Amino acid sequence: MLGEALIGGLIDAKTVKKEQFIATDAHPERLAFIGNKHGIKTNLSNKEAVRSARVVILCVKPMVVETVLRDIANELTPQHVIISVAAGVTTKFMENALGKPVPVVRAMPNTPCLIRQGMTAVAAGTNATPAHLEAAKKMFDAIGRCIVVDEKHMDAITALGASGPAFVYTIIDSLIEGGVKVGLPRDVARIVATQMVHGSANMVLETGEHPAKLRDMVTTPAGCTVDGLLELEAGGLRVTLIKAVERTTKRAKELVNG
Repeated sequence: MLGEALIGGLIDAKTVKKEQFIATDAHPERLAFIGNKHGIKTNLSNKEAVRSARVVILCVKPMVVETVLRDIANELTPQHVIISVAAGVTTKFMENALGKPVPVVRAMPNTPCLIRQGMTAVAAGTNATPAHLEAAKKMFDAIGRCIVVDEKHMDAITALGASGPAFVYTIIDSLIEGGVKVGLPRDVARIVATQMVHGSANMVLETGEHPAKLRDMVTTPAGCTVDGLLELEAGGLRVTLIKAVERTTKRAKELVNG
């Protein structure tokens, strides 16, 4: 899903032309679907695809990263750059699997890249230059926002930025159900809840204000909002969300080494 989101987002942003893409997949039917949907070239052979490319976006499950890298290692040169979006896989791990000085950039995007509203963080491996890192950042900036971080933060980024949309979707779904519970038609509740979350997030980004200050702007003395906030506190929403990020970060660290 993430790989297709990146393909669609990059094409839509006109960062990469369709004819520049070569997608690979182990399943012919899936490859045919992606090729037809996006109008891009496909190949069942990773080796052949790498020979025709200079930027290799590695978008596979963490447990197969080593196998894929060893398979294509002989085709890679220092003129290539690998951009890996595999959660939990360090640049050191990938460099060791390659056994040669190929530039590696570790990236963690999320699925909103599909609509050019993604959040991505990138970190450089030992052989990646500032130019490699800037090229990767430029690519992901075109499909949302991208920041450069120290690699030690990437597991936390995975939890907050990449897994985070699932948490937010759960919150939105719950808000919609709440609207239905108090009498709103479901389609009305969905529009109100989703636009409210969208607008609230943009308020934080565009004003630069702390969320607590913006919350206080809504919470008038003796008003109805404070009653709702008390229910959230009683239900442990804040603690639960903090623990969700903490637990997901821990799991991201375990993905490759168990």
